[in-house]
Amino acid sequence: MESKTYTAFKRLSDILDTLRQECPWDKVQTLESLRYLTIEEVHELSEAITALAQGAGHQDASRVNDLKKELGDLAMHVMFYTKIAEDEGLFRADEVYDGICNKLVARHPFIYQKEQYHGESWEQLKQREGRRDVLGGVPNTLPSLVKAIRMQEKVAGMGQAMEKEVTAPAEKLNLDDDMTSDEMGDLLFSLVDWARQHHINADDALCAANLRFRQRHSIESGEDTI
Repeated sequence: MESKTYTAFKRLSDILDTLRQECPWDKVQTLESLRYLTIEEVHELSEAITALAQGAGHQDASRVNDLKKELGDLAMHVMFYTKIAEDEGLFRADEVYDGICNKLVARHPFIYQKEQYHGESWEQLKQREGRRDVLGGVPNTLPSLVKAIRMQEKVAGMGQAMEKEVTAPAEKLNLDDDMTSDEMGDLLFSLVDWARQHHINADDALCAANLRFRQRHSIESGEDTI
């Protein structure tokens, strides 16, 4: 870590310590009271990333500054949570950072533990850590489209093929392998409109499909139930 980065990190930590002691709002915050604000910050970061991707890239100073600002807001939230946890005697900040360091090392044996690596995928490495359900790490509160993407990625990461009843509807659309991201976005938008015209709530329909998918692909006790 560069000295400038460490200095800025330490400055943020010191500022939060001061605010926790002297600011009427900051001193009464809890893990629960910050939760919905953090959700808002994550969505603002998502919008900043999307705006930058749709703009002129790194030449767009305004979009770059927005991204930088949103990253700072989220970084502050992460540190704020650790301050609260320390104040409540739950754990120390170093335990949080050591924990993620240990996880990253364990998840990358092909770099840090080459003699113990036998070609496992990311999801298979998670299973080796004791996770019983390959979909257990997908939060139920995720937006339905994001949840569908993550569940499919996780199942594919275990080397499991999608069942025919899932892939059949897409096959009916005769999708072109050369379809661009913009074209896929327009297609999804059109499907939502088609559903609306036929009195179907597209989000409700996808939520139900996610639930069916989760039920079919739930893995208990390391047993494949597909």
